Amino acid sequence: MSSKNAIKIYIKDGIYHIYNRGVEKRIIFLDEQDYRIFLYYLKTYLTPIEFQDKPPKNIKYLKHELDKKIKLFCYCLMPNHFHLMVKQLTDRAIVEFMKRITNAYTEYFNKKYERVGGLFQGCYKAVLIDKENYFLHLPRYIHRNSLELFENSKDKFEKLREYPYSSYQDYLGKRNTHWVYKDEIMGYFKDEKAYQDFVEDCAINSEQILGDLTLEG
Repeated sequence: MSSKNAIKIYIKDGIYHIYNRGVEKRIIFLDEQDYRIFLYYLKTYLTPIEFQDKPPKNIKYLKHELDKKIKLFCYCLMPNHFHLMVKQLTDRAIVEFMKRITNAYTEYFNKKYERVGGLFQGCYKAVLIDKENYFLHLPRYIHRNSLELFENSKDKFEKLREYPYSSYQDYLGKRNTHWVYKDEIMGYFKDEKAYQDFVEDCAINSEQILGDLTLEG
């Protein structure tokens, strides 16, 4: 991956597009368990300890309280990369959050697949969202990401709505993930159907609008 978006601007209450992919574009989610483990780490760090069903055995909390510092608006996990849209409530929360998430997942992945070394292609990229238009089109871009897996399918939008490793189902009212904060985005839409129509409108080109805010090829 090039150095685009490698230089980060950290501000309190800033909203960011965070993304990264596997080193040499390698697959980082090889099976269902891999996806679920990454989501488990998101849930663990974004849920207050007192509300967790079982204290994780392999995560060191150190009173990080990231659930009070990070709001995750939306996400999508793809075979060789991931996208997150987050709001940090302190000026450096993202640094700690991403270090813990990527280190925990890399440790899991390397142990499972008997490998060593870095899993991700350099440090994560974090782009500050500083325009209202970007704020609306970034979740659309993230939620449409899995379409590339179904581009030759006649029912690709149905499959998009059922894709389990994205927060799109939360925005459609099919799921209610307590650590996904959708209210700020959904405040711009009448209801879930209006958001769905916006996401699935093929006449809109969010990548063109977002420009350098997206993952490069």
